[in-house]
This record gives sequence, C-alpha cells and structure tokens, in this order.
Amino acid sequence: ETRIQTLKEMMACWPLFKTLIANVDMVLAKTDLVVARHYAHLLEDRELRESIFDRISNEHALTTEAVNLLQDTTERLSGNPTLANSIRNRLPYLDPLNHLQVEMIQRYRNGETDEKLKLAIHLTINGIAAGLRNTG
Repeated sequence: ETRIQTLKEMMACWPLFKTLIANVDMVLAKTDLVVARHYAHLLEDRELRESIFDRISNEHALTTEAVNLLQDTTERLSGNPTLANSIRNRLPYLDPLNHLQVEMIQRYRNGETDEKLKLAIHLTINGIAAGLRNTG
C-alpha cells in the first residue's frame, strides 16, 4: 500500500512518470489478447506457445492491475475519452487485417514464396500500424 501511494505521488509530481503511465494505459487500450492468441498459434510447438502466451497474458493482467491502481479506475483511457473512442472505433476494422496477416504468414512459412504474398504481408503490417496509429 505504501508503494502504491509513493507511485501515486510520483504521478502527481512527475510529469514524465504520469506520461509513462498514460502511454502504458494507451497500449493496454490497443491490446487484444484474443488477436494475440491468434498470432501465437503461428508457433507450432504447443508447449512452448502456451508457456510464452501464459507469460504474456499474466504480465498483461499484472500491468492492467497496476495501471488501474495508479489511476483509480478500471476504464482504459478514462482521462482521455476522445482517444478512447477513437481506438474503440478503429479496432474492429483491424481484426480482418490481423486474421489475413496470420493466414498469409502461415502460407509464407509453408513455402509459398510469391512476391504478391510478400507484398500483401507488408501491406497488412502497414495497415495495422496505421490503424493503431503506430509506426510500421
């Protein structure tokens, strides 16, 4: 409890720390573990895949809990509703791109080396980055 209070004081007094936590909050708002699991299935070794994904999932839960405690809310981007709405509105359009990308990566790994496939993979990378408003 004292550690959380110290971190809350840091958020109140240190703009850099407050911005760091706000950026983590934004990343959490953009994160979809269902989509992440879809990508994880590209790893054929089931045991390794589950081990890695479990670690990612656990860290996501811990990070979410920490941000919730620091911001006294369970709602992502509660301090920036415009950004929250923008992300919420964009995410459904990214789902098809994510699914296409996983399918195309799988085809590439299975030996399909067509240049059009490589271009399509690059286009999905750029499309997803643009939709998330991150760099590709």
